[in-house]
Amino acid sequence: MNSDVQIAGDPLAIPHLLPPVPAHPATVAGFAGLARSIAADRAAWAPLVRYDTTSRWYHRLRTGPGYEVWLLSWVPGQGSGRHDHGASSGVLTVLEGELTEHTEAGPRTLTAGAQQVFAPGYVHEVVNDALAPAVSLHVYFPGLTDMPMHPSQTTVSGGAAAPSEVLAP
Repeated sequence: MNSDVQIAGDPLAIPHLLPPVPAHPATVAGFAGLARSIAADRAAWAPLVRYDTTSRWYHRLRTGPGYEVWLLSWVPGQGSGRHDHGASSGVLTVLEGELTEHTEAGPRTLTAGAQQVFAPGYVHEVVNDALAPAVSLHVYFPGLTDMPMHPSQTTVSGGAAAPSEVLAP
């Protein structure tokens, strides 16, 4: 007696019988999971990391349909400036070290493994306030096309800081 596989063939070998592969994760949780899976593959990203004392270092690690993934390093004292991500949502994952996220709600310390999910229009500033370098992973969906800078809430002199025109993840 023949088995079903012998009669019909292996259904996995016939592409039209397979469920469609999603173009990208379909939910925020899916993008957070994507970030966690990339973070877990340290051998793939750690050799790429560089530290630059003059400006934040960043590298586009991956692109996919409707999203992109960036790897960033932060030496002590480096920050992003107060900004949002235009029309993009995102997931920030700290891979190594510690970063401080400043929002209108106040500062929040993000340690290795912590994730921050944000929607379009979310305004924040990320700074390495620690004494050791940090590395972070950023997933943007759709891909980052705009990063409007916002005046700092306060500066040392108490006035508003001028926005920067630099687009960097």
